[in-house]
Amino acid sequence: MLANLPEIQFVDTDASKVERDVITTYESISGKKLYPGDPVRLFLEGLAYLIAQQRFVIDYSAKQNLLAYAEDEYLDHLGILTDTERLPARAAQTTMRFSIGEARESAVLIPKGTRVTPGDQLYFATDEAAEIPAGDTSVTVSATCRQAGAAGNGYISGQIDKMVDPVEHVTTVANTTLSLGGADQESDDNLRQRIQLAPEKYSSAGPDLGYRYWALEAHQDIIDASVLSPSPGVVEVYILMQGGAPPSSEILDAVYAEISAEKRRPLSDQVGAHAPQQVNYDLDLTYFISTADSTRAASIQDAVQKAVGSYVLWQKSELGRDINPSELIRRVQEAGAKRAEVAAPSFTALDLSQVAAENEVDINFGGLEDG
Repeated sequence: MLANLPEIQFVDTDASKVERDVITTYESISGKKLYPGDPVRLFLEGLAYLIAQQRFVIDYSAKQNLLAYAEDEYLDHLGILTDTERLPARAAQTTMRFSIGEARESAVLIPKGTRVTPGDQLYFATDEAAEIPAGDTSVTVSATCRQAGAAGNGYISGQIDKMVDPVEHVTTVANTTLSLGGADQESDDNLRQRIQLAPEKYSSAGPDLGYRYWALEAHQDIIDASVLSPSPGVVEVYILMQGGAPPSSEILDAVYAEISAEKRRPLSDQVGAHAPQQVNYDLDLTYFISTADSTRAASIQDAVQKAVGSYVLWQKSELGRDINPSELIRRVQEAGAKRAEVAAPSFTALDLSQVAAENEVDINFGGLEDG
């Protein structure tokens, strides 16, 4: 696992050490002591700064050849080695209903690309031409957001209701489904994970990691996938989204399409894509601050709030991650608290079909303590 690899540094980038080495080397060669303010020393300090910068660039450049460190375009280049490309941004989709005031004797055409907006500079355009048949008063047609990314998600039925391109006889328009499916460009962390798993795709998806690779390929907002086989020939793939959210039916359909493809699934496997079971927990924390830290108590309180938030996110960012109050205490103490008392949650073991989900979060400051 990448997380278990030791830290690596190709060159020493400590600027103070570089400066010390440059000055001592000059003093050794010249036999002259350089005191602060000496013009030669000032020149060498400036030179040492440039050398330290160069070393930083060398170290950074070398690390971009390693999967654990590569980022942005460098990571894209590593992905090409395993035929793994960054997933581009996707546009949200919904279903629009166009209506006329009363039935007509002839059909009403809704051209492909007819635009509708919720009124906030986002536009949805129909994916194909549609028509309201003679004698009917409405028709539904799929529409896609013109702006790729997650911005088009989350418009509930009826919110996308303003015509941008008027259509003769059409009096009202509105979306009938929640707009979903939009996603920003795949993050470095997701792409890194898929590159690491990429060798598994060269066999059929029978191995655990093979199914996991193809599940992650389905959508860039999928952060985790687990594979279970409760009985021979049955494969159940569980999907977790960014922020611990459950996958939508559209996401599950996309995952199923990836893992069930004829050239990826062993003939005898019966595969399915599922949302994980959410195991809910309450969080009830009381923390104390040392009297010696009273002057920075306010900043510690802010840090504790952030630590609890990071714990909640950590807890629901991986399938099968046990609900672990010890991790909560560790984070709170690292934030500056003297100690912490956790009334809830208690330790709960989860399996790979489950994910933790917080209910009530109660954070209490117990006061200052000596010692």
